[in-house]
Amino acid sequence: MPEFDLPRRLAAEALGTALLVATVVGSGIMAEGLAKDPALALLANTISTGAILVVLIAVLGPISGAHFNPAVTLVFRLRRELSTNDALMYVIAQITGGIVGTMIAHLMFGLPLLNESMKIRTGGSQWFSEAVASFGLIATILAGLRFQRGSVPWLVGLYIIAAYWFTASTSFANPAVAVARSLTNTFSGIRPRDLPGFITAELCGAIIGVIVIGWLLREGNRAAPISEEVQP
Repeated sequence: MPEFDLPRRLAAEALGTALLVATVVGSGIMAEGLAKDPALALLANTISTGAILVVLIAVLGPISGAHFNPAVTLVFRLRRELSTNDALMYVIAQITGGIVGTMIAHLMFGLPLLNESMKIRTGGSQWFSEAVASFGLIATILAGLRFQRGSVPWLVGLYIIAAYWFTASTSFANPAVAVARSLTNTFSGIRPRDLPGFITAELCGAIIGVIVIGWLLREGNRAAPISEEVQP
């Protein structure tokens, strides 16, 4: 894989996060406007989000790694695959890109550039859901890189589609996206005051994920194949 300098990697992270958020917010606005059934609106939002993730990871992954998510960047910093400075710059690019993504979606639908969300998303079940969602996302990424590297875009997209529906929080699993979604008072929004609980849960889930999956994938102390065992 060719090496790209930091400015290009940051641009890829900002662009990818912006397009991801524009898709999440924009498809939510479209779905809510067209569908009277909330479940149908959520399904439309889900499919759009999963689809764009496949595209973005496939086309921008070779440039920056396609994190688009501070929790993912934290994991790669903990794995010492990214320097502290680069990780901080990635996070700044992701948050900035996410906010721009909200603005893009609002412009496309004739809404104010930024509009504080009033949608309540809080409570223990929501926070636990975010921890589970982030844990599963990290497990999908790390195991995918180990065993099915070429399929990672599809694995992540499909995981997010599933997690939208099996978690009570609809699986944000991304602090940058959560911040961006606090600035839209539409279908996909979240109150700014609810962000701390969500972001804390997402980071905790990611850290637990890197510990558990790191142990699970660690080589060594493997049992000998049956053919090599001493027969009685």
